[in-house]
Amino acid sequence: MAKFWNWGKHQIAWQVCGESNAMEVAIVLIHGFGACKDHWRFNQKIIASIAPCYALDLVGFGESSQPDSQLLFEKKNSNNFNYCFDNWSQQIIDFCNEIVQKRVLLIGNSIGGVIALNASIKLSKQCLGVILIDCAQRTMDDKRLGEQPLLMRFLRPVIKTLVRQKLLSSSLFKNAAKPNFIEKILKIAYPSGKNVNEELINMLFQPTLRLGAPEAFRGFINLFDDHLAPDLMKHLKSPVYLIWGEKDPWEPIKEAQKWFKHFECIKSLDVIPNAGHCPHDEMPEKVNPIIKRIIQEAI
Repeated sequence: MAKFWNWGKHQIAWQVCGESNAMEVAIVLIHGFGACKDHWRFNQKIIASIAPCYALDLVGFGESSQPDSQLLFEKKNSNNFNYCFDNWSQQIIDFCNEIVQKRVLLIGNSIGGVIALNASIKLSKQCLGVILIDCAQRTMDDKRLGEQPLLMRFLRPVIKTLVRQKLLSSSLFKNAAKPNFIEKILKIAYPSGKNVNEELINMLFQPTLRLGAPEAFRGFINLFDDHLAPDLMKHLKSPVYLIWGEKDPWEPIKEAQKWFKHFECIKSLDVIPNAGHCPHDEMPEKVNPIIKRIIQEAI
């Protein structure tokens, strides 16, 4: 059953398992783009056997508020929101301080991983560590433009101009926010096909029916210059643990292997054979024991 917390003008949906657990450390789960707190449907109760486990919907997703987007060149007002990693990270920080009120270990999937890294830096000693599950590598960020083919570099200004337009972003959203399209994307994200079911499709589809969903989508697809995980890890003192789907179609395992070799803060890399971008949901029977092991080591 979802609970709600007022974060400024925004209403944030969250849920907790194991709240009565006397452990002085809590786990906070941060979902990826298009997902929600229930994307941890096979993990939260298992994790709660060790420590209280919280999951929340980021602004723009799930049952949380979906305010109008405010791009950097647009005027800020009291009702719009800049969908960016600093603001989402601040949401996590304030949630930890106001709701959780314990030292935390953050677990993030996809963009939730970047948010977890950024929040952990600002939480400092209050954060015991970060588990990244197929963390977003953000290959389309402006700072990685030099890695793109020449044509993409040439077209980038045109693409950025187009996706700023509400008419185009609304059209893109309308085409994507359909159960059959969501199912197609899930079958790419979950290469084994495991757990791609009606429950999951509906979980991701229902929030797209809400009035503000196109604005949240517009805000996200205009994130062309924001935090990159490697840049954040340069400044990180908390330990980082990687869990990765071997066949992730969007975040290549080779990049994760480079991170593991390069950054001292990364303590382990666990690869889930045949899994894709969301191994915690696709193959929870393999991921949950790893998460439990890491938590027990970290606390």
